[in-house]
Amino acid sequence: MSIKKKLFLLLDLLGIVGLIAFDQYTKQWAMIYLKDKPAYNLINGILELNYLENQGAAFGMLPNQKVFFVFVAIVILFAAGYVLIKLPDHKKYTILHSLFSLIVAGSIGNMIDRVRYDYVVDFIYFVRINFPIFNVADIYATVSAVILLFLLLFVYKEKDLYFISFKQKRYREYH
Repeated sequence: MSIKKKLFLLLDLLGIVGLIAFDQYTKQWAMIYLKDKPAYNLINGILELNYLENQGAAFGMLPNQKVFFVFVAIVILFAAGYVLIKLPDHKKYTILHSLFSLIVAGSIGNMIDRVRYDYVVDFIYFVRINFPIFNVADIYATVSAVILLFLLLFVYKEKDLYFISFKQKRYREYH
């Protein structure tokens, strides 16, 4: 593994740790200042902070499935970790490093809550569209997944993603 590759992975790890720390800080803040209190309006009729202990997944689906959610998070972590290790250290893949780091941080942030409290702390609510209450880790995972999907559909071509294949040596031999 090259020095440049090790530096990329170190930066990924530092970014993930920083993102998780920020997510956990915001959730602790919400527990201290929002729990058992009325919603706090940030932008009247549009955005408010409203404490919720979510025992389900996104939108409250599959409540009380802690073991399942932790298992899914671990699978996501292994898959994203594999991709981060395999990602080339070329400049055109820098955005993928960032996106996978965000996905990992979001998964870990919510997994910490599930293991620690048996629920995920949510507190951001878009009143105007009645969107389900969410948290910072959800933002990391959702926004990065949408951007990643867009990049995979419209920017990166199959040849750009050879590094994910288990047949990597064959690809390099023939291309």
